[in-house]
Amino acid sequence: MSATPSSITPSVPSPSSFRGRIGCDARSGHYPVPRRYRLHLSPACPHCLRIAVTHSLLGLQDVLPVVHLPAVPDGPDGGHAALRPLYEASAHHYAGPAAAPVLSEDWTGRIVSTYTPDILRDLALHFGGQGRGRVVLHPPGTETGAEAVERLCETVGEAAQSAGRPGGDAAARETSLGSLIGALGSLEELLGFRLWVLGDEPTAADALLWVTLVRLDTVDRWHLDAAAVHRIAGHPRLWAYARRLVGHRAFGPHLDLDGIARRHHARCRGLEAAGAAVQILDWAAHVPGGNPSRPD
Repeated sequence: MSATPSSITPSVPSPSSFRGRIGCDARSGHYPVPRRYRLHLSPACPHCLRIAVTHSLLGLQDVLPVVHLPAVPDGPDGGHAALRPLYEASAHHYAGPAAAPVLSEDWTGRIVSTYTPDILRDLALHFGGQGRGRVVLHPPGTETGAEAVERLCETVGEAAQSAGRPGGDAAARETSLGSLIGALGSLEELLGFRLWVLGDEPTAADALLWVTLVRLDTVDRWHLDAAAVHRIAGHPRLWAYARRLVGHRAFGPHLDLDGIARRHHARCRGLEAAGAAVQILDWAAHVPGGNPSRPD
């Protein structure tokens, strides 16, 4: 989620303050009805990319429409101009950025949620279909494994950013790099000879891990030195998994490589390092149809 500017007063909701939930029945207020809601996503954003992958894994194209937003927010406040009416309808005198992702309700023209974890869980639990053939993204018995993957992915993201931060103490950067390599090693072990990180079927953990690896190679490596990127690349099962998922119909078609690059360079003020020239995967070569851009 984009950071909320400090000029926003506490009485005005920040993007993460919109945390309505999809319930099980009419008493919840927001109950699941086909085409009652829509998602507003910019897949160049990692939060949006994770939601887009989850949406496709669940096969919700005809149930929950998606509105695609520009890769680089076009609002003067760092938000998306197209989302401004939704934010203003949902909070009186809203002054913050109109940020994505957004789950909105067509019946009221208001925002249900902008909080990625809630959106992901509600898609999986309340829109995932019923009966045989249903994709279960949170299988019973995988909770501990899913939490472990989430912690490791958080470590990867935080450590990569810390290791690539310009200036500061070299020893601290090396410590961060060590944490990053350690987390990748643990993920490599988790994969073993599995097709998916928690077993034989895709789960929510795969959407998280894949997006984490996409960001690591397409964004974070720009600020790391070449030696660090070669150490990151030294996890063959992990990157073979990432490459295989690019070819999966629920993953690769959402990969907007050009948009990710434009978004990164529009927002980033850091200096590039030698690692920028050491691409781990040729992502574009493995996208279905050879078209690494957002789906229609």
